[in-house]
Amino acid sequence: MELEKLNIYSISLDLAEEVYEKVMIWKHFDRDTIGKQLVRSADSIAANISEGFGRYHLNDSKKFYYYSRGSLFETKTWLTKANRRKLIGNDFYQEKINELEKLGKMLNAFITSMSKNMAKEPLEEYKINNQNTNNQNTNNQQPTTNNQQLRTKN
Repeated sequence: MELEKLNIYSISLDLAEEVYEKVMIWKHFDRDTIGKQLVRSADSIAANISEGFGRYHLNDSKKFYYYSRGSLFETKTWLTKANRRKLIGNDFYQEKINELEKLGKMLNAFITSMSKNMAKEPLEEYKINNQNTNNQNTNNQQPTTNNQQLRTKN
């Protein structure tokens, strides 16, 4: 699988570009306050998907997919602030919120799918030198129990 073929990745890239284009026409103060935060959070959605995709271990990958989900929610908050402050119109706001809702569901499904499809180690017994190691003690050590006392020479 290639990163660029992931729908969640391409959708989040497109969304971030649309947000960026909108923010770039704002006045300096608005760009410097809400605009930077909005662009960073929107950019972070795809960036974290990308970083998670590049990780070798599932738990590492999932951590970044969850970061992406957090950035998605942060982006919704900044869009809401921008809408309340009349920096974006209701149509653009509602369109992006709907896209984020859909993307959030897709991201959750992707995380669930990754967890279910993770490679599972076969339940074979570990063997060393082709010998079954179950119930064998190494280095001629004997198991101890709570009733045994440690004896030392004086």
